[in-house]
Amino acid sequence: MNGAAAYSAGAVARRLGVAVTTLRTWHQRYGMGPSLHEPGHHRRYTEQDIQRLELMQRLIVEGVAPAEAARWARRPTARPSPAGGPIPGLAAAVRGLSRAALRLDAPAVRQRVAESVRELGVVAAWDGVLRPVLAGIGERHAVTGELVEVEHLVSGCVSAVLGAVPRPPSGVPIEILLACADDEQHSLPIEAVAAALAAEGVPARSLGARVPSEALVAAVRRTGPAAVLVWSQLQSTGSPRQLEAILAERARPLVLAAAGPGWPRPSVPPGVVLPDSLGEALGMLTSVLDRSSA
Repeated sequence: MNGAAAYSAGAVARRLGVAVTTLRTWHQRYGMGPSLHEPGHHRRYTEQDIQRLELMQRLIVEGVAPAEAARWARRPTARPSPAGGPIPGLAAAVRGLSRAALRLDAPAVRQRVAESVRELGVVAAWDGVLRPVLAGIGERHAVTGELVEVEHLVSGCVSAVLGAVPRPPSGVPIEILLACADDEQHSLPIEAVAAALAAEGVPARSLGARVPSEALVAAVRRTGPAAVLVWSQLQSTGSPRQLEAILAERARPLVLAAAGPGWPRPSVPPGVVLPDSLGEALGMLTSVLDRSSA
């Protein structure tokens, strides 16, 4: 291989937060494949390839059809938006999902959620489409007291789509444990983490909502996970004592992640990582697998 930076499909998939199969689809359908090829080696992605894929992904989030997004990204003059910059305007995908939700059109909601996950991958769909819609519904409910039925319908559809992401075979060892904090009812984020892991071929054990501290510690003792992620959405559920109880275990996990806005960061005990996004949490959880098998 030459001295240029080169990346495998797996490495690029992790960077973008999509499944390797999604990369293959983008390659086969839209010509967005790896450009570096040397005899005797698999094709590899260059940094420029990845920038084009990131631009394509971002355009899809903004509502551009995948084929058109790929054509734009392949243009020599195309440049990706600044990393982490705001998406200009309201994305068409967000508008479409919001409208279907307000109509209580469950089939349309589920179809739009499924399309977002299929086209973008779990991480980008969650960050760019699903979470903004859910947050918008929540903000309106906080002001008006309305839309409870809308939130329930959308949450149910999102949960169903995330649960339908194919899981790894039963024989693959499960080394990741996911749970909501005690009294925390917002379980969709950990469902998204589980689906994103599954898309990478990594199984996870999810305990769902409202897991008492004693039950979580018992699950850690019983399963001996390499990594544990605990989600807290609300400040009332983010008690650091739950984390301290896990850290006190003799066979503590290699990584303990406290995810979500409910944790009081200054009070989180040393040794606990605090991912700021689903993608960051995914990276922390998957990286520990290599350490546990070393």
